[in-house]
Amino acid sequence: MEKFDLIVIGGGPSGYAAAMRAIDFGKRVCLIERDKVGGAGVYNGALSSKTLWEIANRVNSINEMIVPMGRKPFELEWSDVSKTLAEAVFERKFQYSCHIKLLQTETMKKLLSYERGSGKLISKNEVSIKYEGETKTVWGDNIILASGSRPRKVDNIKVDESSILTSNGIDQIDNYPKSLVIVGAGVIGCEYATIFSNFGKTKVYIIDRQERILPFEDDDISKLVAENLIKKGVTIHSNAKLERMETIAGEVEYELSYPDGKTEVIRVEKALLSIGRVPNVEDLGLENVGVKMSQRGVHIGDDDTRTNIPNIYAVGDVSGRIALVNMGEIEARHAVEKMFDLKTERLNYDNICTIMFLNPEVASVGMNEQQCEQQNIPVKVVKLDFSLVTRAIAMRKTQGFFKIIVTNDKEMRILGMRAVGEHASTAIQAVGLLIKLNMPIEVLSELIHPHPSIVEGIQECVRMLLNRSIFKSSVFKDKLACYSLVEGVKTPLERL
Repeated sequence: MEKFDLIVIGGGPSGYAAAMRAIDFGKRVCLIERDKVGGAGVYNGALSSKTLWEIANRVNSINEMIVPMGRKPFELEWSDVSKTLAEAVFERKFQYSCHIKLLQTETMKKLLSYERGSGKLISKNEVSIKYEGETKTVWGDNIILASGSRPRKVDNIKVDESSILTSNGIDQIDNYPKSLVIVGAGVIGCEYATIFSNFGKTKVYIIDRQERILPFEDDDISKLVAENLIKKGVTIHSNAKLERMETIAGEVEYELSYPDGKTEVIRVEKALLSIGRVPNVEDLGLENVGVKMSQRGVHIGDDDTRTNIPNIYAVGDVSGRIALVNMGEIEARHAVEKMFDLKTERLNYDNICTIMFLNPEVASVGMNEQQCEQQNIPVKVVKLDFSLVTRAIAMRKTQGFFKIIVTNDKEMRILGMRAVGEHASTAIQAVGLLIKLNMPIEVLSELIHPHPSIVEGIQECVRMLLNRSIFKSSVFKDKLACYSLVEGVKTPLERL
């Protein structure tokens, strides 16, 4: 039986990152993947959906420029979209494939063993690998479970990945659907609504069980994104309960009910279920070892990436924390460092940077207003409209705002930030670093930012908090805001 320092079950972003970090320590690693290296981070997930968003966003930007001038809207054939999508996926797939092959040359092959197949725990150190009817067993001092997740489905809706789809099937369609209903108004549902409405070829509907889309974010963000979707012709079914959805004569028929007793039946060409993801914990052999599940019984329970079995770790989507590629990679690297570098510092989730590919783009780090209010944390909040940012003016993309949340004391340490608008994702990393280092806002106020750039808006927000801003909130009251939030009560802060 071949023996390794580490066995990794799952070759998605988390598992791959774990294997590579272990190689840094000169450890022998067995990486097991049953399907495709890269997982949902490449296929039917992060890379593919964001590639679609980039294409659709460019089409939308072109039309925002030429249509008001009286020209016909620019249209892109779906075959061209599919070609670009396939090229992006292949490029990343090729990188992974080449990397593995080159790592297994004479120099590195003693460290990395890549196995195709399904990995299953036999004992706390043994894993069986089954592939094409053949089975072998390997031994590992440590094991990382990184088996990822899959789209969530519901029992009463038959998903055929043709008419009723998940994210696994939406990339495989052969043309723009004339109409599309999206079940779920979270980040992914709203992203796909943005994508297809930006292409301008599809009538889009969103079914939202709650009063507003993106309910986990502040109302100003939710409202702006919803308004833009509606302007693009998207119908948002708010406070709607999906009673049934079925395929009839090649179309998708769905019935909704509302709190006031109203019902309606609508037919569309296709439907997309976007109601979350389910961790792949079946067939891992958890019961053979006694690995405990979380209290909800859905994810694997862990303590700073370690399960109740000391040498077995869970990272990425199966850990039940935050289902993001960047966090899965960080968790995986952290787990390896605990094993081989005896790292004792716990993983911190307070400064996670995320991007929502919407219209406009939304980037976030740390807490938002409603979280502070729910936890009764007194804060100061400052907002600056994108229309006052020189780079946004130059790009003719002035819709959006910066919002920074700080502690309501003299130190004013940053708790969170939201950037909404063009290039939003480029503006949050520095704030994430300040949160991690627990540093005061003066650091940002003293930096020399490039000009013109979107990040200059962050500096002006900080200057407003310090009462040193170039534009005064007392003058541009519709563009600037600075207030305290204590026990749910907003009080304007006196500023020049």
